[in-house]
Amino acid sequence: MLKVGLIGFGLAGQAFHAPVIRTTPGLELACILERHGSLAQEKFPGIRVVRTLDELLNDRDIQLCVVATPNTTHFELARRCMEAGRNVVVEKPLAVSSQEAAELTRIAESTGRVLSVYQNRRWDGDFLTVKKLLASGRLGRIVQYESNWDRFRPTARVHIWRESGEPGSGVLNDLGSHLIDQAMALFGQPEAITADERIMRDGARAADAFDVRMHYAGLDVTLRTSLLACAPRPRFCIFGAQGSFVKLKFDPQEGRLRRGESPDQPDWGDEPESEWGTAYLAEGDSVKTEKVKTEKGDYREFYGNVRDAILTGSPLAVTPQDALRTLRAIELARASSERRSTIEWNAAC
Repeated sequence: MLKVGLIGFGLAGQAFHAPVIRTTPGLELACILERHGSLAQEKFPGIRVVRTLDELLNDRDIQLCVVATPNTTHFELARRCMEAGRNVVVEKPLAVSSQEAAELTRIAESTGRVLSVYQNRRWDGDFLTVKKLLASGRLGRIVQYESNWDRFRPTARVHIWRESGEPGSGVLNDLGSHLIDQAMALFGQPEAITADERIMRDGARAADAFDVRMHYAGLDVTLRTSLLACAPRPRFCIFGAQGSFVKLKFDPQEGRLRRGESPDQPDWGDEPESEWGTAYLAEGDSVKTEKVKTEKGDYREFYGNVRDAILTGSPLAVTPQDALRTLRAIELARASSERRSTIEWNAAC
């Protein structure tokens, strides 16, 4: 049993890490670092709760530390954990800059520790469906891939760090990290990026909308988010030479985790048929429509992979290099928005 220490018990720690860790075979959530309050003790009475990182690291039985804290703290916490001999998972993004991410990657290599980033959205059912459909070749050569993550939050929450305007805040760092990671997991590194990052809500301090175009040879990838989307756009819209795919609804796991449901339920990750995507397939001069069953999503697959990487040396699904590449894309997108121009991947920001 691999003992895990969770650092941070805000939204990420409570909803996206603790329940997933607790229901992943071979992992034991042994300790939670909650600097203030008593939420962790109330939710998990049998788990040790500490107030400082030193207290957590003094427990030599803990082999994996999970950093689920504000973005500006990721670098220092991950560094200290690895230098103390621990393997580390960091909530996305890995750091606030590619420079910091590169240094964490170097530390992981020099200490021989496993370092990964919580890109759980690779295990969204909708993304797994897209991945399987593209691999099947049924849509033919893909020419356009559009991925949207819209929400309707008209009131800016400037009191929380994600919307504070400080380094690491804003939806490009938050939701954009997932969309960029998914796109590069499918298509690899782009040739160039064109982007627009902006503030749309009254009183907001951090960017709350973006459009990022990733340019590939023969393929255009568009990633978009808005927090003023009362009518959200399709989650996925993909055009190929032989067909298209449109998926309207979002993976159900986040909603269930926020409601306090446990991932070990038999129907975890299942999506009702009414929310499946639709494939539009060319047949001569006509088009056939077909419902595409959504694959079963399961965020526990991420932690199962990390467990195996630590215990048996299995390859990591989400590597530090992946995280570094995502941060590089974010920096290029931000520079493109500021300069109002397309920026080549190898250009200086």
